[in-house]
Parts: sequence; C-alpha cells; structure tokens
Amino acid sequence: MVERSGVSRQLFSTLYLWLGGLRGGLAVATIWFGTVLAATVGVIAASVTMLGLIALPPMLERGYSKELATGACCAGGSLGILIPPSIMLIFYGPMANISVGKLFMAAFPAGLTLSLLYTVYVLTRCALRPQEAPVLPVEERTAPLGLKIRLLFTSLLPPVVLILAVLGSIFAGIAAPTEAAAVGALASMVMAAGYRSLNFKVIKETCFNTAHTFSMVFIVVVGATFFTSIFLGLGCGKVVEAFVLSVPGGKWGALVVVMFLVFIMGMFIDWIGIVLIMIPIVTPIAATVGFDTLWFAMMIIVNLQMSFLSPPFAYAIFFLKAVTKPEMNIDSMHIIRGVIPYIGLIAIALLLFVIFPEIITWLPSQMIK
Repeated sequence: MVERSGVSRQLFSTLYLWLGGLRGGLAVATIWFGTVLAATVGVIAASVTMLGLIALPPMLERGYSKELATGACCAGGSLGILIPPSIMLIFYGPMANISVGKLFMAAFPAGLTLSLLYTVYVLTRCALRPQEAPVLPVEERTAPLGLKIRLLFTSLLPPVVLILAVLGSIFAGIAAPTEAAAVGALASMVMAAGYRSLNFKVIKETCFNTAHTFSMVFIVVVGATFFTSIFLGLGCGKVVEAFVLSVPGGKWGALVVVMFLVFIMGMFIDWIGIVLIMIPIVTPIAATVGFDTLWFAMMIIVNLQMSFLSPPFAYAIFFLKAVTKPEMNIDSMHIIRGVIPYIGLIAIALLLFVIFPEIITWLPSQMIK
C-alpha cells in the first residue's frame, strides 16, 4: 500500500532538492530514502524495487557512474530487511525465544549505523572520484528555503506518522507486533487515501501481493520446521554445539565460526531457511558461551544483510536488475561491482558492534526500564 500511495516519490523529490548541490548528493539521498522506506515497508523486494524505479533513473541521467548508482540502490534497499518493522525480525524472535519488540529496539540503531557508514562511504568516494557524481545544475536545485522546508515537512510527515503508528505502539507496550501490523495497514490505507491513490484496483493488487508473499514464506516455514525438528530430535544439535565449542579462541572463536557459516549459507540459501534452521541450533550455543542473546541475534541479522548483496544468490542484485530498462545498459557486473564495497562496510559494522556492543543493547535496556 505504501508502494502505491505516492508518498515515496514525493519524499525522494524533496531529498533530491535538498541534497542535489552536494557531490554525490543523489546517492546519499537514495540511501536516506531507503532508510526511511525501510521503516515503512519492512521487506527488501519493495524497497529495492522502488529505489530502482524512482532513484536510479535520475542518477544515471545526471552522469552518475553505473556502479555508484546501482550500489546505492541495492545497499539502501537492503536496509528494508533490518530496520523495523522488518519481517526478518518477526521471524527471528519466536525462533530464538526473544521478544520481537526488543529486536525492533536493537535493530533500529544497528540500521542507522549502516546507513551512516554508507553515507560516509559515498561522500568519500565522490570526493576522491568527482567524475563519478557530477553536481546538479543550479537551476535543478534552486528553490526558496521556505518552500524546501515546507516540502520536507509535508513529505516526511506521512511516513513518520506510519512509523510511529507501528513502532510506537510496540515500544509503548500498547500493541503486540501482530496488532501493530494491523494498525500499520490501516495507517497506510489512510495515507494512500490522502494522496488520492486508494481505489479498488490498488486494494486488490495489495491483497494479492500480500497473499503471494505469505504463501511463499509459509511453505518455506513448513519445510524448514520439519527439518529443524528432525535435526534436533536426532541429537544433531548437540553435535554442532560440541564442534563450535571445541573451536580454539573460546567464545570469540565460536562467534567467528557461526558468523562465517551464516555468511556462506547466505550466499546460497534464502534467509528464511537460515533463520528457521540455524537459529534454534546456534542460540543455545550463544547462551552457553556467555553472549547476550539479543546482541548475538543482531550480529546474525546484520550478517545476513551481506547475503542480499553477495552473489550468487544476492536478492538485491536480482530485484534491481529486474527493474532496469534496456536503454540504461546496466548488466549484472555493474551492479556486482557497485555492491562489493557495501559488503565490506557491513563487516566493519559487525566489528563496531563487537567493540561497542552498547550500540545494539543500550536502547532496548533503556526502553525496557
């Protein structure tokens, strides 16, 4: 519903107006746009698709390099699976016996950290390679300050209200995630009505796409649950636990092994399968070696961000390639070269979370009090 409401195009146009005078400003606007979008849609397919349709053409038309433009779209869009109300967090919580509300609180600063790292990278790259991101012509970014402020307020207000309706009700303890999802659906319909884009066709398409996504996920859930139940029932979980605990380096050695396994699996297996199969096995190991299970959960979830950017599976790459037009002359290698630096940035974020675990744990600890 958010995808069809029209609010996303207005928001990007406003960011375009504010950041166009900055070298690399359109790429930064794309990442920020993806960050806000992530907090309203919660799935990577919608985020990457919208960025590919709305943000990619303006960057290419104004001379941005294909690698810079496609990388920003994929990285910004992939935040949709991390920043609440991410569907991944909703699946992860019950599998690890962790409150979804706590996961939402922990994922918010983690997602903003990634967004900040992406922004710093884009600005640094554009400063070193100015030919990859020309500054917009003055006539395209000139507007009275009052108009720019008004546009920023009117374009940010609807998504902020939607975010508060969903996350605010969860954080305040008013609603569980299921009830909050219903509140979000109602708020998105009101928002679409406000933009005069709510009609029977839109409602029908939204319901169909939702049912399609749910059916796909449910089939994977059934299969993965059968596998996990048999795997653990046969005692294989104890074998995995014994192997991980025998790795040199104590709990940090165990963490490295788990992170490596998740990264490799993410290159070939859908994240739903990884969450449903791996989490019941590795979460008890984390508790055994003394890790905070909430912090450990976010380490795995952020690690899975790399799976959306890492070939050959790389959801984000395929979603973006699907919406590129032939006249753009973008092939898969352009996108792959564009996303590789962001994989390194996610690894840097994981290192930051190891050195400063409070980035993840501080907000949940404060709000739970």
